[in-house]
Amino acid sequence: MSYRAPWWLPGGNAQTIWAAKCSRRHAGAAPRWRRDRWSTPDGDFIDVDHAVYESRADAPLLVLFHGLEGSSESQYAIAFADFASRNGLAFAVPHFRGCSGELNWAPRAYHSGDHQEIDWLLSRFASLNPARPLIAVGISLGGNALLRWAAEWGEAAARRARAVAAVCSPLDLAAGGHAIGRGFNRQVYTRMFLSTMVPKAMRKWQQFPGLFDRDAMLRARDLYEFDNLFTAPLHGFKNTEDYWARASAKPLLADIRVPALALNALNDPFVPASSLPRQTEVGHHVTLWQPAQGGHVGFPVSHGPLGLPGHVLAMPEAVGAWLLQHC
Repeated sequence: MSYRAPWWLPGGNAQTIWAAKCSRRHAGAAPRWRRDRWSTPDGDFIDVDHAVYESRADAPLLVLFHGLEGSSESQYAIAFADFASRNGLAFAVPHFRGCSGELNWAPRAYHSGDHQEIDWLLSRFASLNPARPLIAVGISLGGNALLRWAAEWGEAAARRARAVAAVCSPLDLAAGGHAIGRGFNRQVYTRMFLSTMVPKAMRKWQQFPGLFDRDAMLRARDLYEFDNLFTAPLHGFKNTEDYWARASAKPLLADIRVPALALNALNDPFVPASSLPRQTEVGHHVTLWQPAQGGHVGFPVSHGPLGLPGHVLAMPEAVGAWLLQHC
């Protein structure tokens, strides 16, 4: 992807925040959604939003896995829905547990390395849409989980999906976790995430009293502490270090056997450039795009005579075109 940020948005933080808060996300009408609730094998549920528009019965299905605390209302989901509608694709956003606006039922949530959940979801999509080629994109946390799935399932993943892409994913979770816990990131992004994650965790504690240390959770001030109290123990990890090490996709990228794209801006405030994989580390099935600018799921583009207002349609266009090459 060849990308250059607008002159009036210097730096990764500006490109990240403006894209999330101020950008135009769709060229045509805003997407409309139809929601399905899927029952999971462990007695829980996942809500899936399908974009409502006409597409050919044999057109590809693009599945988007959202990022931390994301949903079908996230700016990137709307932008990818716009791309899908303009290109005649079916489009769906499965919500990770607890992210659809209703608390899930089981004593668990979601995490960066949940390749079993990804496999169950993609298997369900494939069985419900056998005539449609399946392609998938994951954003940030969702992209790490998607590439973990591609690596863990190897040839089986290649038979399931035509191609996958990860956008701005912290493929080295420890590097990303420490980066978001420092300085400006800690004051802005960490507070933003914890403002929704902690209340949801407390509601989960009300469902299952004693599930974790409630008082310690109320004192949590960064994602390291949150993961140590909640994410790691609820999903089978010993602690934060164990979770970040075992859930990271980077060490397994060479095992991927399906065409896979990893897009990371070098100025992403969440993902240190030094932690990104090199082409020699990933094998020939994986393509790396690492532009100098873009921020975290930003990639805003100027529009109009003065460069304002801007939009975030260029990244979905580039990633979507790459995925379609493999259909």
